[in-house]
Amino acid sequence: MPAAQGRIKRNLGTHAAAFAVALIGLAVFASAAEALPGTFWGVVPQSTPTEEQLRELKGGGVDSIRIPIGWNVVQASAGAPYDWSTVDETVKNTALAGIEALPTLGSPPSWAVPSVYVPGTHRTIKAPSHLPVSGTAGGAWKLFVQAAVARYGPRGSFWAENPLVPKRPMRTWQIWNEANFHYFAYPVSSSRYAKLLALSSRAIKSVDPGAQIILAGLFGRPTAHGKNGMPAAQFLRALYRKPGIKSYFDGIALHPYAADTEELEEMVEEMHEVTVENHDRPGFYVTEMGWGSQNDPNTVSFEVGKRGQAEELSSSYAYLLENRYRLNLKAAYWFSWKDFAGSCSFCDSTGLFRQGPRFHSKPAWHTFLSFTRGRARP
Repeated sequence: MPAAQGRIKRNLGTHAAAFAVALIGLAVFASAAEALPGTFWGVVPQSTPTEEQLRELKGGGVDSIRIPIGWNVVQASAGAPYDWSTVDETVKNTALAGIEALPTLGSPPSWAVPSVYVPGTHRTIKAPSHLPVSGTAGGAWKLFVQAAVARYGPRGSFWAENPLVPKRPMRTWQIWNEANFHYFAYPVSSSRYAKLLALSSRAIKSVDPGAQIILAGLFGRPTAHGKNGMPAAQFLRALYRKPGIKSYFDGIALHPYAADTEELEEMVEEMHEVTVENHDRPGFYVTEMGWGSQNDPNTVSFEVGKRGQAEELSSSYAYLLENRYRLNLKAAYWFSWKDFAGSCSFCDSTGLFRQGPRFHSKPAWHTFLSFTRGRARP
């Protein structure tokens, strides 16, 4: 199907037109919600959520949260025993609230990454975005990945040690984050990521043969180029050229940060077209998406004000729902559930709730509820 087909036709000149189309989408899809995958409605926390907070999200219809399992957190020094306590807390709270967890493996510790020279500074720094694909780092990464599955998979030690926690084993694993962007992977290289993917996939399936593997969520259109960045569709196309690569993953993932829903649609369709070109039909995951509620588009293009945030949420979910079968869409994760100051240029306003210990919702939360048919309060 051509990329233009199946897209929502909207007047791009006003937010009001986008919102009107979204309302039509709500009417069309309200009766089909039962057909969605059981983990479709996801959010991404920026800090460890409490059980109470997760129950609030569950009441609102949230099925899943995406959680990082950082190697640097679990094994801070070489040869040290794994410390799962931080991850355990999140997994426990998630399971008690009746929510699934999608783990993302990444973040190597400083002892496992090389020092790199920073041009123009006459100094070297550790490279936390280095992919551990060979040598000592590669071997240690493999052991870490196997240990994570042995901890939280179907026969995981966590479940044996916590019999009162409802068993919700992790069966789907995401390998790295934004491997096409220098902040998380340097140098950006589809060849290096292919090696990491193969190494990780074999390690996971050696412990849980039935596990599902998802590619890193690719940043839609980074402005950096060369070793610093590559558009998501271009990166995926290059990855498909690696012989036998299809056997190492079951799903692709995208982070379509965009000025508006029209641009999000373009990014999604570009990724889908790459899979069609390669005669593949993997699961499609949007593992981060969102707009900020601050009205500051000149600084960050996807900070569009409170009303704009709600409207873009509405129109983007309407598009994704309309095209979910064609795309083989499995889940869509909103970034983030609550504002978090100081993390990134837009992280302080992308939440469905304002920052703070209480639940101060924004208009976007109530728009989200109109899709999930959840409750404003549990």
